[in-house]
Amino acid sequence: MRKSIMIAAGLAFAQSTFAANAMSMKCDDASMMKVQAEMDAMKGESMKMQKDEAMKHMEMAKDAMKAKKNDECAMHLEEAGKAMMKKN
Repeated sequence: MRKSIMIAAGLAFAQSTFAANAMSMKCDDASMMKVQAEMDAMKGESMKMQKDEAMKHMEMAKDAMKAKKNDECAMHLEEAGKAMMKKN
């Protein structure tokens, strides 16, 4: 029980941290790495849908970055962040 509470608190903190930074996302390697690290930290079956959607947006962000479409890239990074914060 205590472990579940700690995990929930940690996830809530991570999500609130990401939400605060989501509006300032830039299309750069540092932002990509940050979002990827937050996705990698998502464990468990209960987060599978959120993680899958976030991964989809990350792939689109990477493609946009390669094509030098920075606005599109930033939009997909923000969408990845929103996907990670969704509730089931």
